[in-house]
Amino acid sequence: MHSCPARRQYNQNSMATECKSVRTGHVILCGMNEPLLDAIEINPPVPATAAIIWLHGLGADGHDFAPLIPQLGVVREMGVRVVLPHAPEMPVTVNGGMIMPAWYDILGTDFRQAQDSDGIRASARRLEALIAREAERGIEPARIILAGFSQGGAVVLHTGLRHAQRLGGILALSAYLPLGSQLAGDASSANRDVPLMMAHGTADPVIPLTLADQSRELLVTLGYRVEWHTYPMEHSVCPEEVADIRTWLHTVLQDG
Repeated sequence: MHSCPARRQYNQNSMATECKSVRTGHVILCGMNEPLLDAIEINPPVPATAAIIWLHGLGADGHDFAPLIPQLGVVREMGVRVVLPHAPEMPVTVNGGMIMPAWYDILGTDFRQAQDSDGIRASARRLEALIAREAERGIEPARIILAGFSQGGAVVLHTGLRHAQRLGGILALSAYLPLGSQLAGDASSANRDVPLMMAHGTADPVIPLTLADQSRELLVTLGYRVEWHTYPMEHSVCPEEVADIRTWLHTVLQDG
């Protein structure tokens, strides 16, 4: 258990000169045609040699984690491009059908019951398209890290463990493994030993710690090595967690 102070308020203006909106109209082929999502990109001053694709949580957008990126010391320092896509908008059942950015529908408060499998797979295809775009730009799959918070973390776990080529790492924050009962049959052998970090708040009222821990236990049972961190916080990110993420990213990128 790690002690962790309250969530730091990040300055949204600090990234104004480093972020740019990226819109593309072409289609990437990744098993099927999938248009690329609009995204924020944070690029290093030299040609990128690695990439992190970071998915936000329900109701947020790609700007949500942009202010945190400079604290990770990977863009300028390690030549990493960070891609922060925006989820499409859709009605979310658990929120009374309100239309908001979402990676898939949440059908109820028990995330293990009546999961939106079609929506999860649709977001997996969107993420695969972004991975394919990085490969087109010269980034080897083993230098691509998938990261996500909450619903975004669920999508990167689902997608990364099924991806056909070895990835650089998977980072899931305040998240759980969706469609976990299907993973044993769907998992890619290429990512059986992928570096995998999960982190969660012990007082999370949105995705309970027990659910995240059950996901971790399933992954361990299936043979995955999971670096696991908990912090005394709710559904959020705190400074000590950011420090642990930075350490993990630097280790993964240096090893890769």
